[in-house]
Amino acid sequence: MIRIVIADDHSLVREGIRALLEKAGDIQVVGEAVDGQEAVDLVLAQAPDVLLMDIAMPRLNGIQAAERLHGAGCATRVVILSMFSDPALVRQALHNGVKGFLPKGAVSEELLFALRAAARGAVYLSPAVSQDALAEAPPRAGGAPEPRRLTPRERELLLLIGKGRTNAQIAQDLGISIKTVERHRTHLMQKLNARNLVELIRIALTQGLIPLEE
Repeated sequence: MIRIVIADDHSLVREGIRALLEKAGDIQVVGEAVDGQEAVDLVLAQAPDVLLMDIAMPRLNGIQAAERLHGAGCATRVVILSMFSDPALVRQALHNGVKGFLPKGAVSEELLFALRAAARGAVYLSPAVSQDALAEAPPRAGGAPEPRRLTPRERELLLLIGKGRTNAQIAQDLGISIKTVERHRTHLMQKLNARNLVELIRIALTQGLIPLEE
């Protein structure tokens, strides 16, 4: 029996995945987590065979959680579900011990295959994930503009956003007003060409603006 922990901050997603896995016959869901830090704590306590987690999680994102488990010598294999398949993001995941990387829309048979492969210690990359992920990152295509340089305060704010801190928490952490936090976040999204918060975190991860050791 393959013992699995599911980590996703959306309860409906967790319920859907649990229902799928419990029908498989050879998989047992032993826990659920709603954020990256809870996932790490649960894995260290339960020692499941596989941790299946979303990449965009509060407190710790999926790659940061994988990095912490990998650094701790944890034997649990990590499989990541992501809305994004950027080659740099996939390479970061593999570098930190991730055994599987699939799009969130992966069909049920592929998800089960990936979990079983990870439990055996094999690496599975969905065909939907670019094979360029295993090669060197290509140059910026089409002459797309480089993001404008970030100020130290913007980098500090970006790190806190990546940790899942709210505007109010960031304001308290930095000793500034919530309106100032909102203004800095608007500038960050403009400089990194991000249309929403999820995209902002994705860009920050792929460009190394959120250090994994934090």
